[in-house]
Amino acid sequence: MAIFDAVQQLKSTMGDQISTSASDLALHGQSESHFPTMAPDAVAYPRCTQDVAQIVAICAQHHCPLIGFGVGTSLEAQTSAARGGVTVDFRDMAQVLDVSQDDMYARVQPGITREALNADLRATGLMFPVDPGANATLGGMASTRASGTTAVRYGTMRDNVLGLEVVTADGQIIRTGTRARKSAAGYDLTGLMVGAEGTLGLITELTLRLHGQPEATAAAICAFDDMDSAVNAVTATIQSGVPMARIEFVDGATALAFNAYAGAQMPAKPHLLVEFHGSPTAVKEQSETFGAIVEDFGGADFQWAVQAEDRSKLWAMRHNAYYAILASRPGARAVVTDLCVPMSNLAQAVEDTRADIAKSPIPGPILGHVGDGNFHAILLIEPGNTAEKDAALALSQRMVERALSMGGTVTGEHGVGLGKLPYMEAEHGAAWGLMGQIKRALDPHNIMNPGKLVGGN
Repeated sequence: MAIFDAVQQLKSTMGDQISTSASDLALHGQSESHFPTMAPDAVAYPRCTQDVAQIVAICAQHHCPLIGFGVGTSLEAQTSAARGGVTVDFRDMAQVLDVSQDDMYARVQPGITREALNADLRATGLMFPVDPGANATLGGMASTRASGTTAVRYGTMRDNVLGLEVVTADGQIIRTGTRARKSAAGYDLTGLMVGAEGTLGLITELTLRLHGQPEATAAAICAFDDMDSAVNAVTATIQSGVPMARIEFVDGATALAFNAYAGAQMPAKPHLLVEFHGSPTAVKEQSETFGAIVEDFGGADFQWAVQAEDRSKLWAMRHNAYYAILASRPGARAVVTDLCVPMSNLAQAVEDTRADIAKSPIPGPILGHVGDGNFHAILLIEPGNTAEKDAALALSQRMVERALSMGGTVTGEHGVGLGKLPYMEAEHGAAWGLMGQIKRALDPHNIMNPGKLVGGN
């Protein structure tokens, strides 16, 4: 009855900003990966921070769950309504509020996507560099502490969020951080909220660090005879101090998926996809150094993409890798792994993962942002095939255990949600219990995205 009462009060208070249509509910309960649909009881469409505060206050009164929603690109069921309740969709809060070219920051609402922000910034000479592949909303990216292809040079959302406006579980509106580049004033509440996956509050505004658009850019793709050579070339490049803007890895199975999905003509071998940013002279020097390293590791079929159109095609292909891999087994769903290990362990982790998948009954192409030790296996399963799903989950667990044994993490960028919840205690130990205490202190009635990220909720 608590959820029903909350929805009825929201409808009477906010009118057409509340939807209970079956199509809306189903859309907001779906997952991009293997999780079943978990639909909310209602969807709210706030238009401003005060709307969000009102929604939270009503739901808090009735102890009704609240789930934040951007465009639903998360892979670990972060936006699924595991316990019902109200999904708060930020589609109508998608404005750029302020841009300072002098101080290189932007204030934005959470529903704006990274591509829309960069389109707005085009004439300023500035850009927001974090690129997780999907055209995700910036509120969602902050909530999952996303990173992606450019993290090796520009960092993750953790490094590029200066401050936030957040509505907490009691309906209070707070601000964290400032527009200054650093601060030593008190607890880092911005850092606490970035990566909290909506379990501590709903983000209603972000202040983001911007970067200058590079004067020159060059991208390239090259093939290797084996996985070890490609990954070791990455390690050598990083250790040589070459300031890569992107350095991505795909295996032979992914290359074939690119060929079928995007009309590429890549040999069925492991490949590196790279990009350099800087002055024309710097880009030239970086490219030559990288070319020499690649040669040392047997790299071949080097193809440069200097023109903007060619680079866009290259990275569009990489950004659509998930869908290309899904299309390689029509009708398949995927269990998506997301490991990150120290660079010194990267080659071994990738090779052990490849060998483990090869012995399994399911396909699992490997790719990733290997410049910072982060890689993924896309484990393809037939919907409804319990044996295949069990095999995929067992593979995923072994990958997690392998990463932890190497001093790595169970998720480099996708976040925890429901999928990585079983492994949190193994990674964090007693610190996971402390996270639960923080959750209970800030959300005593457990209404903020319950069942996700932390234990005992």
